[in-house]
Amino acid sequence: KFSQISIITSGPGEELYEKFGHTAIRVKDPVLQLDLLYNYGIFDFDDPKFYVNFTKGFMKYKLARYPFHLSLKSAQQDERWVKEQILNLTQQQKNEFFQFLETNVLPENASYFYDPYFDNCATRPRDIIQKITGDNLVFKDDFVKENLSLRQLMNKEINPNTWGSLGINIALGSKLDKIATPSEYLYLPDYVFTALNVSKIIKNEKEEDLVLKTNTLLDFNEKESKSDAISPFLAILLFSLFGLFITYKDIKNSKRSRWIDFVLFFTTGTLGLLIVFLWFFTNHSTAPNNFNFLWAFAPNIIVAFSLLKKEPPIWVYKYCLVLLFFLIIIPFVWLTKVQLYTYPTIPLFILLGVRYWYLQKTLNR
Repeated sequence: KFSQISIITSGPGEELYEKFGHTAIRVKDPVLQLDLLYNYGIFDFDDPKFYVNFTKGFMKYKLARYPFHLSLKSAQQDERWVKEQILNLTQQQKNEFFQFLETNVLPENASYFYDPYFDNCATRPRDIIQKITGDNLVFKDDFVKENLSLRQLMNKEINPNTWGSLGINIALGSKLDKIATPSEYLYLPDYVFTALNVSKIIKNEKEEDLVLKTNTLLDFNEKESKSDAISPFLAILLFSLFGLFITYKDIKNSKRSRWIDFVLFFTTGTLGLLIVFLWFFTNHSTAPNNFNFLWAFAPNIIVAFSLLKKEPPIWVYKYCLVLLFFLIIIPFVWLTKVQLYTYPTIPLFILLGVRYWYLQKTLNR
């Protein structure tokens, strides 16, 4: 029996951070009685500033090594499928791979700054394979069947009608909407699995399959990504219908419900502040150039208090015209795919448009 290096792919789990599945590396050597898993997806909770740094975009993860059977037991309990791809490497390449992992798992080397789209548990094994095999790797990209952006790939994994997906789609900017290169597809474990299956390696001046053999270690049905029981679309739709009804009553009764203006402006302003914070004051690679500012506009948080007055300042009328103009831009940004918005926000856009129109008419008297 010979030593082997395998790529382990797990199906999605229940938690938001498990929705994409997982990739890890297995090293098995019957002679040395080794069967270890090297996992780049471990939160570094030992870091005393973990939560502060996480918010700022300095997300420290680390490489951990532990017996393979523990990882399989965990996947069994969570009912997640697990597949193994044994890599077609020379003995020297296997040794180099093992040495690389052993060096990286040392406490002084184990931590790294995680990026969910460009440096994660799936991209690390990809990069190590490229490093170890060098020019002998023939990376095939015919696994890419359609040109999708990072956001579109993400929305295939996380149901857009969930609060987690809504939060991510609002928080992250247009960098996610660039069409992904075949290599960038490999931030997702499923695509690492597919890419390895179609790729080749040059051995003795001949092209051979990169994957010697694929084993199904746990065979569970893939967990479907379902919408939340109280879904964002339902919640936003009901709130928007209520807001439209209040606006209709206001028009009919020639009065203005100040509380709904405060709620709308304060909420969109707060979200706008969050976008500004993520864009300008954090290291999140995909937070800048976020066109959600067109509806979640930070100054709204200040204007909210002006709208509590019975007679707001006259400039608020012009301000509402600017907000209306911003809303009109949104469909063009969406249709040209500069940035994709998420569909649960559509009812809110309609409510904001109607309310801004009503406000600029009412306040211009």
